[in-house]
Amino acid sequence: MKTVNNKAWFMVIPVVVLVAFSAIIPLMTVVNYSVQDTFGNNQFFWAGLEWFNEIVNSERFHDALGRQFLFTGLILLIEIPLGIAIALNMPSRGWGRPACLVLMSLPLLIPWNVVGTIWQIFGRSDIGLLGHTLQLLGIEYNYTQNTLDAWITIIVMDVWHWTSLVALLAYAGLQSIPQAYYQAARIDGASRWAVFRFIQLPKMRGVLLIAFLLRFMDSFMIYTEPFVVTGGGPGNSTTLLSIDLVKMAIGQFDLGPAAAFSLVYFLIILLLSWVFYTVMTNLDKQES
Repeated sequence: MKTVNNKAWFMVIPVVVLVAFSAIIPLMTVVNYSVQDTFGNNQFFWAGLEWFNEIVNSERFHDALGRQFLFTGLILLIEIPLGIAIALNMPSRGWGRPACLVLMSLPLLIPWNVVGTIWQIFGRSDIGLLGHTLQLLGIEYNYTQNTLDAWITIIVMDVWHWTSLVALLAYAGLQSIPQAYYQAARIDGASRWAVFRFIQLPKMRGVLLIAFLLRFMDSFMIYTEPFVVTGGGPGNSTTLLSIDLVKMAIGQFDLGPAAAFSLVYFLIILLLSWVFYTVMTNLDKQES
């Protein structure tokens, strides 16, 4: 008869306690604020689902959500294919391999607020290399006043910062492919596209799923970089969901609506991540 030892569960207790303090308790505090109203002096009044109804039907929330979907969609459309292309062209052996890995890792080591500051200075027309060069070329560029320039700046900044993550994950998937697959492809006379389509892409599908989910969640929650560069401007043109939430919670000190906003925000990310994961894993099962 097999003996069951449950003593290992005692090792999990510290983790459960840590998660309770770092995640569950703050979440319950937000839930508490989302169904109440306050006028200060630590006095709260029951509001029920009033704040949720206000947020869901708010034009301000819809506009910020639309900008967020646009930003995330553009990021994924650029970074996933670009990361794959970079990984395919990285050397698999020799001195170039560690050199490329180190260079690709450098943007990931830079703190988010520093990335925003770098691009804020880089794009300035008076002291920034990019902005000054564009001005010399006769190209009008001002990310603080022009909406299109602001969007191009934050998109390029995010691509520069995070494409390396996709490239490194894709490169790891490529390195796990046995050489026998490539030898069989050469014997069959397979083209470069056929090798990519039937050998490399299927073997990278697992890591690309991870890369896709990571980039989706991170881009949907991005705050520091665009806030440092544009502050949500010009006007509200780059006010993404996270920036709008912070303005509501800290700038306006509307704790109830901000708490409801954050919960709706959280549920959107959770739902979309689950949908993406389910769809992509089902496709993987169908093709395997």
